[in-house]
Amino acid sequence: MRSTLQDIFLPVLAIAVALLLFGGLVALAGVSPTEVWYLLFRGAFGDWFSWQNTLQRAAPLMLTALCVAIPARAGLVIIGGEGALVLGGLACAAVAQLPFLPHNVIGTAIACVAGAAVGGAWIALAGWLRQHRGINETISSLLLAYVAIGIFKHLVEGTLRDPASLNKPSTHSLPDGMLIGGIAGSDVHWGLAVGVVACIVLGLWLRQTPSGFSVRVVGGNPRTAQLVGLPATRLILLACALGGACAGLAGAIEVAAVHTNANASLIAGYGYAGILVAFIARQNPMAVIPVAILFGGFGAAGSMLQRRLGLPDASVMVLQGIAFVLILASEALRGKDWKTASARWLRLRIPAQAPT
Repeated sequence: MRSTLQDIFLPVLAIAVALLLFGGLVALAGVSPTEVWYLLFRGAFGDWFSWQNTLQRAAPLMLTALCVAIPARAGLVIIGGEGALVLGGLACAAVAQLPFLPHNVIGTAIACVAGAAVGGAWIALAGWLRQHRGINETISSLLLAYVAIGIFKHLVEGTLRDPASLNKPSTHSLPDGMLIGGIAGSDVHWGLAVGVVACIVLGLWLRQTPSGFSVRVVGGNPRTAQLVGLPATRLILLACALGGACAGLAGAIEVAAVHTNANASLIAGYGYAGILVAFIARQNPMAVIPVAILFGGFGAAGSMLQRRLGLPDASVMVLQGIAFVLILASEALRGKDWKTASARWLRLRIPAQAPT
């Protein structure tokens, strides 16, 4: 119970302090912090239009956060979700052009599965390098993300480029029958439902299945996993593949629901923002859902800060960066015995009385 309260309290405290510090920074620029906080809330959750924008941005954040959270439960720190996302989107756009693919929901599903498969293989490569070559997965996954972006740009601007895309190189657009529409006629596409279902299913998998429990054992106590004979390498590759598949699926959905083709707009930083979402959610797939909605709201409010106050649209990235640093710093407070610490502080502050 105490651990659960800390899991909730510390991230909330970190975000609150981040908002205060962000307000101090904008005050130095001559902008009222109160107005900034109000517009952040209004731009994210003020009306139905804001909610639609927020939920649309939250959909890929849920899936890219899972790319960090699932391998983390196996003891890995994977931060290369951006690479899996762009390659997943590229795979979706390429597969959608196959002549035998039906232009309906079946074709959409096949293209999205292709994107998930490519993303899963890309992140599994980082796990393989860690297990078989001893290469740190954090560094390799980050470098692989840059490689993936380079491959993406090379193919979009070369082999897979639509000749009709002059000013902005892109692939051929998906057929209309393969595009993912909105939920109940809204601007919120069905990718949000996919993200929520993925978080719930993977959360239940980690908690309720033997393989999920084995992944958690490998991540929590590798020595115990070795003693009981768990196939650590296989489980780590499974966790990486599942996480990468989520990021690849996010890219495929962005292509099929938002951009209609693969272009440079797909490189929007969702993979890196997913790292922050996963850390705040404490690598818990269920907790990823509300955190992704919160940070989707921050992203949606950026344009309002620019229009109303003249702040740069990317100023919300400063807020996200501050929150990320504070979340990492708050880990030092986790598990601390506050009663013992306060008693020790009082003993230092109040000198003992001299004997009479």
